[in-house]
Amino acid sequence: MNRQASGTTRRRFLKTSVAAMASVSIVRPHVLGGPRHVPPSETLGGALIGVGGRGPGTYNDLSRKHKLNVVKLAECDVKWVGKADNKKRYTDFRRVLERKDIDVVAIATPPHWHALISIAAMEAGKDVVSEKPMTRFIAEGRAVADAEKRYGRVYQVGTYGRFGKQGDAGARARRKLMKSGLLKDCKGVLIMHRGYKVKQWSGLVNTRPQQVPDWLDWDMYQGPCAMKPFHRHRFGGTHRGYWDYDGGGLGDMGQHFLDPVTWEYGLDHTSPSEITPYAPPAHPEAVGMWGWVELKYANGFTIVLESREWGKRYDRKKPRDVSVNDLSPGDRKKLAEMPDPEPLLGFGEAVKARKPAGGNSEAAHRTVTIMHLANIAIRMGRKINFDPDTEQIVGDEEANRLVNQPMRAPWHL
Repeated sequence: MNRQASGTTRRRFLKTSVAAMASVSIVRPHVLGGPRHVPPSETLGGALIGVGGRGPGTYNDLSRKHKLNVVKLAECDVKWVGKADNKKRYTDFRRVLERKDIDVVAIATPPHWHALISIAAMEAGKDVVSEKPMTRFIAEGRAVADAEKRYGRVYQVGTYGRFGKQGDAGARARRKLMKSGLLKDCKGVLIMHRGYKVKQWSGLVNTRPQQVPDWLDWDMYQGPCAMKPFHRHRFGGTHRGYWDYDGGGLGDMGQHFLDPVTWEYGLDHTSPSEITPYAPPAHPEAVGMWGWVELKYANGFTIVLESREWGKRYDRKKPRDVSVNDLSPGDRKKLAEMPDPEPLLGFGEAVKARKPAGGNSEAAHRTVTIMHLANIAIRMGRKINFDPDTEQIVGDEEANRLVNQPMRAPWHL
């Protein structure tokens, strides 16, 4: 081979080699994934709305409990007046939801904001984990459930008790029995006397207005609620003691206690129809004491919430569990042939599969409706009747006004 031919060959070789190298992308390990790396395609941008108190724990659950690789990109709270830097921290949740790099939103504001932010987040294409209670009143829950379906998002309220129940053989058997529809006259009575924190989360009456701290956006904090003078007890954890923002101890603890019950007893697609309270006269603004509330379903099954912090104990009915022995031999055979309860998807699994989560909006709404009905009966001081299909209180317009409460402009469902 002569020198010219050799040079030409080398030049062609180098040109071909460079072209080949240019066509190959050098991919770093974190892009492909592996034992120590998560590819960007599996990384979600996350935002925390309501960063005080329970907020960080709610957000961290996304990674710890739900096994999602979430990178925090934004925080939002009303406590940063004049200090928000529009790159990471915000005082208006709507600015957070405008961001295209946010995929998942964790909501840990007081309950009077839960529904509006959840709906707005799903409309903006975000999946949502919300703190309990799901909502402040019944109509909000239906609006959230409708939004989850309308926008095809994944929603879960932050209680996980039902997931423990699905591993219990007795709980699965009870759910199967109750969901079968074979119990036409259910004699089951479940009396729940637990730590509802009734006195702890009672509100103050006859308070005097205080100066709003210069770091707090009091107007934004109250949001859809009627504007009230600032008092320190209305802000922070003690907000639970005021009907404007929450529902007292039931608002704080009720959904935790009731969420596994509605799954176990197959009540996550219906609501109580007859609610009887035992409580002293209620204050129009401040949540107060109560003794017990009896909630009876159309099929006869009864749940009793008993505080044991006021008045005499509940004695109208005795505890009684549901049983296959209440069925005829023929119905027992039908029950045995029915499929076992479907497995529940955790939030992370649901996000990846694009399917409803175990604590989805419909189930969470039916659970929180129990405590809302209890609080309405307590506030009215009388028995109420509820239609679980129309989700309206029957024959009592005063009580029915608490089902769908007015919101302060410009906020609305």
